[in-house]
Amino acid sequence: MSAIGRQSITVVRPLGQRPNPPEPTSTALDAFGRLVGLREVKETIDEVLALHRVAMRRSAMGLRAEPQTLHMVFRGNPGTGKTTVARHLGAVLREAGVLSRGHLVEAERADLVGEYIGHTAQRTRALVQRALGGILFVDEAYALARGGERDFGREAIDTLVKEIEDRRRDLLLILAGYPREMDAFLGSNPGLVSRLPIILDFHDYCAQELMEITNALLRDREYYLDDVARHELAEGFRTLVAQDRIASGNARFARNVVESAIRRHARRIDQKGAATRQELARVTLEDLPDLQRMSGFGQAPLRGWAAPG
Repeated sequence: MSAIGRQSITVVRPLGQRPNPPEPTSTALDAFGRLVGLREVKETIDEVLALHRVAMRRSAMGLRAEPQTLHMVFRGNPGTGKTTVARHLGAVLREAGVLSRGHLVEAERADLVGEYIGHTAQRTRALVQRALGGILFVDEAYALARGGERDFGREAIDTLVKEIEDRRRDLLLILAGYPREMDAFLGSNPGLVSRLPIILDFHDYCAQELMEITNALLRDREYYLDDVARHELAEGFRTLVAQDRIASGNARFARNVVESAIRRHARRIDQKGAATRQELARVTLEDLPDLQRMSGFGQAPLRGWAAPG
């Protein structure tokens, strides 16, 4: 109902009758919990939150409650949720009172490394200042150590180490990247490892999780898969996972499948002309793209797949 013509209504309850309790509101932690998969990551964040709650109780009882270092390393292939988790984590930690602002500042090598002596430290400190109260998320962090002994990337690392030590009470640093590269990067700098005590591994999604992600993406866009399309897409994901062809995309691959299917659906409906509300929302087997081709491996479609038209 529009604001025009809306009447104010006063609800009168019998004496002694309690009003209905308010509907529970969705919190940042609820939203984080709804992310597909990530069981080990969620368990670790639960530990962090429990640690904070217990520290508050200890402090209230007069016991020592030392601030904990929560800087983290995220290791995982593309599309496994590293950046998404970082965005949610800021809101979760703000809600819990761990961080004062909970915002996310994303950075990469080009944002940290300067062009002359002293410039890198200046740029790095400026990013840390922007991130105070929240999270500084450095993606592909291993790139900071790729330039050799005289490269300014090492200056960025040294500056980060000092800054996070000085400002650990209201700043969370997350260094992220591919597993193998991150292991080599951390192995080359023991001092950095000791200051990043929480290492989280983001595993590739299984076929069932890819289907959950796909269904959620379609639902957000008010589309759905019919039974045949759902079955065949699940089979396709299982085949790709078994062939180890998902690691280069993961959730991004599922998103690309959804966007391709919606484009193909639009062309089919447009060519048909008139369509019902159900047809405008239903994605069929005909709309699904060739997963093998999208994954970059071979041209033969999966079993039961409609050839791209």
